[in-house]
Amino acid sequence: MISELLSYLGVYRIYQRWLREQIEQNPKPKHIGIIMDGNRRWAKSHSLIPWQGHQEGANKVEEFLQWCIDLDIKTVTLYSFSTENFNRDEEEVRELMKLFERTLEDVKESDRIHKYRVSIKAIGRIDELPPRLKELIKEVEEATKGYSDYYINIAIAYGGRAEIVDATREIARLVKENRLEPEEIDENTIEENLYTAHLPQQDPDLVIRTSGEFRMSNFLVWQAAYSEIFIVDVYWPAFRKLDFMRAIRGYQQRSRRYGK
Repeated sequence: MISELLSYLGVYRIYQRWLREQIEQNPKPKHIGIIMDGNRRWAKSHSLIPWQGHQEGANKVEEFLQWCIDLDIKTVTLYSFSTENFNRDEEEVRELMKLFERTLEDVKESDRIHKYRVSIKAIGRIDELPPRLKELIKEVEEATKGYSDYYINIAIAYGGRAEIVDATREIARLVKENRLEPEEIDENTIEENLYTAHLPQQDPDLVIRTSGEFRMSNFLVWQAAYSEIFIVDVYWPAFRKLDFMRAIRGYQQRSRRYGK
């Protein structure tokens, strides 16, 4: 049994090294969106309560972000909590908010964020979050606003349709104030008013969803119009670097035609 395990681990490492070599030979995605699905189902499969699954999911995020830095993926957007998630059980939502607070406290003290010059920004209807969480978001954003080597976007209280509604409201305000003519409104106008307007590249090249579900769940509705989509049939806490590299390798093998 032990010899078989060691043999398996050896093959695993060889395959992982081969994948890495393949990935480095081709252009990598500049922006990856990740729908981190399956925390609760993972918890249930391990006879745990839901927020224990969310804690494991948060641990995986830290690991995942290091993989992105190792592979030099410049921008990552994490789908952490949707506008619809507020409709979940009150206790679960409360525990999630506490988890976000603990995570941001850790981020504030992280040397890696400053070492790699990572700009962190929360995108979504931030005003709907608890006061302490909003305060922590502001502190982390302020501490990293001068960085531009890497970008991490935390989509929290986020909905793709809500984002477009908010952008439309801002554009309507500009028209009302005579700062913009209706005839001047185009795709660039909308993009300039999205939550992701601060990014060097708003549109994700690749969107990965864990848990095997084939849907976008209101994530980056505008920005992901031409993104390559990869569905991984594992729950988020069980997502491996090997799964991640396979998705990138698959992305590199696709022909992106943008409707042409």
